[in-house]
Amino acid sequence: LDSVLVNIGNHFDLKASVFQAPRRGIYSFSFHVVKVYNRQTIQVNLMQNDYPVISAFAGDQDVTREAASNGVLLMVEREDRVYLKLERGTLMGGWKYSTFSGFLVFPL
Repeated sequence: LDSVLVNIGNHFDLKASVFQAPRRGIYSFSFHVVKVYNRQTIQVNLMQNDYPVISAFAGDQDVTREAASNGVLLMVEREDRVYLKLERGTLMGGWKYSTFSGFLVFPL
């Protein structure tokens, strides 16, 4: 990711593109990505501590631009790391047209 719009508490590290949880709780995460070329498939995983939790795919071979999105409520421990990992394909404009959001829903 190349820019941050809101980062209350500074728990998202822009340089590493990783959110590190400040406390244990239920968090909501969502993401939206756009592929750039036809005849390719993109796959993006939302990762928690290097393990894939959810994925999104875009693979229509007949369109130039296609989007993929997903979201999840996730139990997160203090200092867990949550981030996106592009498994395959190319994103339109890098991460410029893609978003990643997360927030604490319920502290535990």
